Amino acid sequence: MVELKKSQFGKHVIIEENPLSRWLFSNTTSAWIWLILRLYLGYSWLTAGIGKVTSDAWTGANAGVAVEGFMGGALAKAEAGDVAGWYAWFLESVVIPNAVPFSYMIAWGEVLVGLGLIVGLLTGIAAFFGALMNMSFLLAGTVSSNPVMFMIAIVLILAWKVAGWYGLDRWVLPRLGTPWSRKRNE
Repeated sequence: MVELKKSQFGKHVIIEENPLSRWLFSNTTSAWIWLILRLYLGYSWLTAGIGKVTSDAWTGANAGVAVEGFMGGALAKAEAGDVAGWYAWFLESVVIPNAVPFSYMIAWGEVLVGLGLIVGLLTGIAAFFGALMNMSFLLAGTVSSNPVMFMIAIVLILAWKVAGWYGLDRWVLPRLGTPWSRKRNE
């Protein structure tokens, strides 16, 4: 159903959401689907992050070595045309000179994304940062499980309102307020 509404800017069209999308992304009865995907993705991020946090090449005395090695491989792929030139420039000019801080950000970012998804806390935000890391790895020429993890993160972002229903978001989001919630004093 298409509904025309009058606003201060004239008429605008509101297109009703289809029933499947409404059920998937707004109905808490679909939350069990998101729980399964959240736990899978969260576990994947958490275990990868713990492996990095406990590695000397990521967060220890040799922090940054792993990042420099990974980025060196990406730059070699750029020479072969497998990595975009602008991204190779970013890696060479920004990431490699700052390998130590990037190393800590990646390692602890993976742990935090994993924990956020597992406990269902700020699920949409955690999924966004997971997708951002997946996209960065994909742009650097690493395929592996990144496309699957990226797609799961995207649907979790879309389902943010109910994806954390079986988690802390059930209580946290109402307390933080959401863009559509009314002010309590109205």
